[in-house]
Amino acid sequence: MKILVTGGAGFIGSHVVDRLVDMGHEVTVYDNLSSGKPEFVNDKAEFVRLDLVREREQIRLKGFDEVWHLAANPDVRVGEVSPAEIYENNIQATYNLLEAMRREGVRRIIFTSTSTVYGDASIPTPEDYPTYPISIYGASKLACEALIFSYCHTFDMQSWIYRFANVIGRRSTHGVIFDFIQKLLRDPERLEILGDGEQNKSYVYIDDCVEAMLFGLKASEQINVFNIGSDDQIKVKRIAEIVCDAMNLQPEFVFTGGRRGWRGDVPVMFLSNDKLKKLGWRPRYTSEEAVKKAVEELLEDLAGLRVGNSG
Repeated sequence: MKILVTGGAGFIGSHVVDRLVDMGHEVTVYDNLSSGKPEFVNDKAEFVRLDLVREREQIRLKGFDEVWHLAANPDVRVGEVSPAEIYENNIQATYNLLEAMRREGVRRIIFTSTSTVYGDASIPTPEDYPTYPISIYGASKLACEALIFSYCHTFDMQSWIYRFANVIGRRSTHGVIFDFIQKLLRDPERLEILGDGEQNKSYVYIDDCVEAMLFGLKASEQINVFNIGSDDQIKVKRIAEIVCDAMNLQPEFVFTGGRRGWRGDVPVMFLSNDKLKKLGWRPRYTSEEAVKKAVEELLEDLAGLRVGNSG
């Protein structure tokens, strides 16, 4: 198959590209490199630096069998200071891509959404739970889902929509683990933890996440919606302890206070995986195992960068 991956130079997107290439597909990557890195792109994939918002007239989809749409602003907290940035990079970009698909007859889209579309939900949260996002990011992803739903029904497309828990692992460039490491590199004696540290969420390892998306393609409805997460939760304070242990540090933990780490933060999140499990998927790692593996890999990546820079 000939497949386009938007955001294929990013954290999750680059792992998707690796897997699709390994499966023998012909893969093209669109990425504006706002958060992605060119070195993340598989050598066997074609890379096109392109901004889906500002260069929409350059979107070329003729001949592609399907689109994996992962391009987005991945930082939930950006919505606090720049709602317009979230709107452009998530909603406008998705609309532009769907219009190109409609014009050029591409009928299949795989879209990466988020657990934040549910807002403060009962747990474990199934896919048919009401969606009441409390963050700009979550609202933008829900708007993207709605656009995809409507295009599927109006223009006879087919979609797979994945609502992620916190995805972690090598190549990650944002999120709580990355933030903790960066803070400790700046000040090994003190670690600021947003909120009260009791936020309790699900964390899924990147390989489990990509495998889950491929399992989801077994479903054949016109619109297929799946949660992807681990089978348990871990608290932010425990993540901080794991990071500190891995870095051989014993800093003072300083909590900013409050139940939420930031405006729009969902302090308790645990998705039901039952729908994907019926297709045969199971996560290999618990949340804590995923965190430990991700911490190890991010520290290895950092050490490799330092060696490379010193040379």
